[in-house]
Amino acid sequence: MSSAVILFPGSNRDRDMIAALTKIGGKAPHLVWHTETEIPEADLYVIPGGFSFGDYLRSGAIAARSPVMAALKEKAAKGNRILGVCNGFQTLTESGLLPGALMRNAGLKFVCREVNLVVSNNKTVFTNHYKQDQVLRCPVAHHDGNYFADEKTLKSIEDKGQVAFRYAADSNPNGSLNDIAGITNAAGNVLGMMPHPENLIEPAHGGTDGRGLFEAALNTLEKNAA
Repeated sequence: MSSAVILFPGSNRDRDMIAALTKIGGKAPHLVWHTETEIPEADLYVIPGGFSFGDYLRSGAIAARSPVMAALKEKAAKGNRILGVCNGFQTLTESGLLPGALMRNAGLKFVCREVNLVVSNNKTVFTNHYKQDQVLRCPVAHHDGNYFADEKTLKSIEDKGQVAFRYAADSNPNGSLNDIAGITNAAGNVLGMMPHPENLIEPAHGGTDGRGLFEAALNTLEKNAA
């Protein structure tokens, strides 16, 4: 299975993501600079974490308007899988590929620690290697991870099962509504999440709880074709 990583000025989790995709997917991902208007074919496209354009204006706001995003929207419309982690999640909401917004953390401070996540929907192409309601360990590192959506949008997200991950009880680090840590689009092929699963994929990292997400995203197509 092939993958691609979209890079912006200020990306700083790209190497971690590249290492995870290479180790789990078996080959290095394509690297795509933000000024590209055409992107290579891949089964999974990833926007990694970091501080694209220095978080100027709003986190992910400028990245969302970069030339590469038009091409990425075309891939999303065709059903290609897209994953945005941390700043990638912010970019996906700013671009309209995912609903809602990521606001300043409720405590107004940068949060960098490990949290517990609950798999809220294990029927997505990103979560089907986990059990429903399985609790995972995963690190977070963000200043603007407070997920917000208006009442109508929030109800729609919940009713359609678009919440993929929630922060476990007493583990919400940022004040996100309904403890939301990650959501998909209505079609289920775009996932945004604030925690960093790429940083917990092998025992040397202290655990492998993040590995299942990449195994699912990179391998499900092969399973469906079998």
